[in-house]
Amino acid sequence: MIFHCCQRAGLYAFAFLSVVMVCCGPLNAQSNTKLVVGADAIGGEVKGANGPEAGVWVIAETSDLPTKFAKMVVSDDLGRFVIPELPAAKYQIWVRGYGLVDSDKQDAVPGSTIELTAKPAPSAAAAAEYYPGMYWYSMLKIPGEQEFPGSDSSPGGIPAGMKTQSDWIDTVKNSCQSCHALGSKNIRSPSPELGHFSNSADMWARRLQSGQAMAGMAVAITRLGPDRGYRMYADWTDRIAAGELPFARPERPQGLERNVVISAWDWGTPKMYLHDAISTDKRNPTVNANGPIYGSPEESSDFVPVLDPVHNTTRLIKHPYRDPATASTQDDPKGTSVFWGEEPIWDSHTSIHNPMMDGKGRVWFTARIRPAANPAYCKAGSELASAIVAPLAESARQLSVYDPKTDKWTLINTCFTTQHLSFDANDTLWLSAGQPYSGVAGWLNTRQFDATGDEVASQGWTPIIANVTGSGTRAAYVAADQPTDPAKDKWVKAAFYGVMPSPKGDVIWGQSMGTGFSRIPQSSYLIRLIPGSDPAHTAVSEIFQPPEGAFGARGLDVDLNGVAWTVLSSGHLASFDRSKCKSPLSGPEAATGKQCFEGWTLYRFPGPQFKGVSEKGSADHAYYVWVDRYNTLGLGANVPIASANGSESLLALVDGKFVNIHVPYPMGFFSKNVDGRIDDANAGWKGRGLWTTSGTRANFHSEGGKGVLPKVFKVQMRPNPLAS
Repeated sequence: MIFHCCQRAGLYAFAFLSVVMVCCGPLNAQSNTKLVVGADAIGGEVKGANGPEAGVWVIAETSDLPTKFAKMVVSDDLGRFVIPELPAAKYQIWVRGYGLVDSDKQDAVPGSTIELTAKPAPSAAAAAEYYPGMYWYSMLKIPGEQEFPGSDSSPGGIPAGMKTQSDWIDTVKNSCQSCHALGSKNIRSPSPELGHFSNSADMWARRLQSGQAMAGMAVAITRLGPDRGYRMYADWTDRIAAGELPFARPERPQGLERNVVISAWDWGTPKMYLHDAISTDKRNPTVNANGPIYGSPEESSDFVPVLDPVHNTTRLIKHPYRDPATASTQDDPKGTSVFWGEEPIWDSHTSIHNPMMDGKGRVWFTARIRPAANPAYCKAGSELASAIVAPLAESARQLSVYDPKTDKWTLINTCFTTQHLSFDANDTLWLSAGQPYSGVAGWLNTRQFDATGDEVASQGWTPIIANVTGSGTRAAYVAADQPTDPAKDKWVKAAFYGVMPSPKGDVIWGQSMGTGFSRIPQSSYLIRLIPGSDPAHTAVSEIFQPPEGAFGARGLDVDLNGVAWTVLSSGHLASFDRSKCKSPLSGPEAATGKQCFEGWTLYRFPGPQFKGVSEKGSADHAYYVWVDRYNTLGLGANVPIASANGSESLLALVDGKFVNIHVPYPMGFFSKNVDGRIDDANAGWKGRGLWTTSGTRANFHSEGGKGVLPKVFKVQMRPNPLAS
């Protein structure tokens, strides 16, 4: 039969007519740009069965450098391509694209002009193997709205904590998809090495007991109601095993999406996974120009991976911890893995979660340096101002800073738990706690700490006090477990997950997670914290829930106009502009966040939605959002970028429309955040770019399988697909 693939305005129409697939050429195959291949580039043309292949990826990879390196570009209207700025080495070149299977690989060196032949997919099933994971996991059958709210006696097995279908979707995305790619080949097609089972629900029950993440997976499936969750996943993998394919198909890159240049380096070790990477100071992206990139290996290792992108070398730096009694993830409960057997591959005492760089080029990490029990100065009875207001018994993760100039680590014992971190204009480091039940936000005055070395006096924290009175300053308040009193403010258990000081004014924005991530059922919020002159005593907050149909905020950034941005598990990028609020921000709604819905603007992510779920949203999931304030990518200043790991993309919002920067190799690209740097402001597109890393906890689920290393990616946007 013919697998007929005609690209018309970015859409694919499929018909089966013979055993050969024919791909139609583009409607507009005219270009005035001349193909010029420089001495450090490889260029040429991609041809298909019916002529030039437009909008396909051309990938060059080499193992000749100190670490494995790859570079990817997209072909233009005439199927032409230029892979620029290649280090001297021998490369393997091949074509990948929707409607195709991988082409044969050719050897080439910089300075070469080659012709590549695209291979049409012999079947719809073969073509679908290259679809982003979202297209596969959108086939999950989400329980219908009529099955909610759940109850402990629910015949459908949905527990009482699941109030709405939105809570269920939030849990699937923010407890499952947020750690590893649900739609990846390994997840959708389980290994037979798991064993033999009477049904697939039992297989899933066994599967979620694999490896050192089994406790986290148990928590997630319990939120869904174990039996009902197992049945949903079992039905999904059974249908795929029977030959069912995604009901939607992705589009090839169009317009600006064809101008992308993606570089990738291996770093770390095969048993390591990365959470984030950092290249510069967000406030000044010229800091550390051309310098090293630093990663955070979270629960997998105490070693920080470092990439030198100029010399293509990597190394590991050991992160210390203060107390020898600090536990390691190597001792966590674990089950047998089909990849690693009984071996505990993670060995992290430090739980290095998130890095941030300051103006001096030092790298700050949220990291564990000791067991959780807090010292006396954090607790009730302490004379520390913050402890008097909100005593803290435990801190699950603290703080560290590494100075590359001296190769010195400094460990900082915070009373509050840390998760993400960001600097304000005064070099105060604001930190989130992650889980909402702590109800506090913390900070470190780094100028004071640098001057005195006093980790106790330099830190502080404040409860999240909702400004119910609408006064703009903290009034007397009721405790979180007390009824709201309109005459008083209220402590709300809604600690920051994302945190970002506004570049406009003395305001700190935070974002609190909802049911899908929290240990307690609750809504997600954006929080506008006004520190005041003495934050432990003066800080007050305004709280905002997303509007109806939008839910599950995760991650936060603030643009140069003071507008807050977040991503939602409902399948949206969202902005919140407080200046649009019309009604007074006071009263009972100030404690629940059900206010100023007019401040929100929603942008639906591209791609399919789960069947039976509102089409106002998308099945895509984004882990975090980052605003490119200073045009480090090349799409303009103030561009928000979602780390959309469902579509294996970075989604940049330009003039209200998404530019989908899909990373095609290796399949399973999974970013948790990005960072942008300007290495040379006078070098045009070559002097700037975004940096990110593979953030899945299971790199061995991705293309290449067991033994592959995590990767660090650089993403650049040139003026046209042939610019070199």
